[in-house]
Amino acid sequence: MVQAVEISPVGQPTIEIVSLFPKQGEWTEADYFRLPETNRIIELSEGRLIISPSPTEQHQETVANIFFMLRNYLLKHNIGKALTAPMDTKLKKGIVRQPDIIFMSNEHLHRNTNKHWGIPDLAIEVTSHGTKREDRKDKYNEYEKAGIKEYWIVDPDKQAIEVFTLENKVYKIFGKWGSGEIAKSKLLDGFEVSVDEIMA
Repeated sequence: MVQAVEISPVGQPTIEIVSLFPKQGEWTEADYFRLPETNRIIELSEGRLIISPSPTEQHQETVANIFFMLRNYLLKHNIGKALTAPMDTKLKKGIVRQPDIIFMSNEHLHRNTNKHWGIPDLAIEVTSHGTKREDRKDKYNEYEKAGIKEYWIVDPDKQAIEVFTLENKVYKIFGKWGSGEIAKSKLLDGFEVSVDEIMA
């Protein structure tokens, strides 16, 4: 009879579990997709596993407000689908992100599977204290290289929305709006949101 041996004392982290997973910088796409399902935002970029802190109430309300408006727009125009995180979005081999909101046009729905989406037409990130650098630098660059046509950065702290559109494979600022203004999409004709309403 084999006797189980308790390695970590009760009340201490089970450090040995860490040895079952790759080191940072060595994670593969296959490793990532073997992770158990979770509601936490976990992403993969260049071999690194990125685990974001739980979002704040303000963050979640802002995401919900934008998604509600986008969903109503899509129900009216029937031009594609939108989802909120967590939903794995594969940008290329080895890079899997989970934008706060993604939109895929009907003509590109073939890119998606039930397990993960391919490159969306639109990605929206609502910044928080722990994600601002990632949203404005790493994700900005990855979304640009992947060819996502439009990228929104929504900053509740600054009460601002910036919309970037892809021109000759490079993001150009389409518009920046603040309190009292209406933010607009170039990609989705007629889709616009009140900055004050979504930040309320």
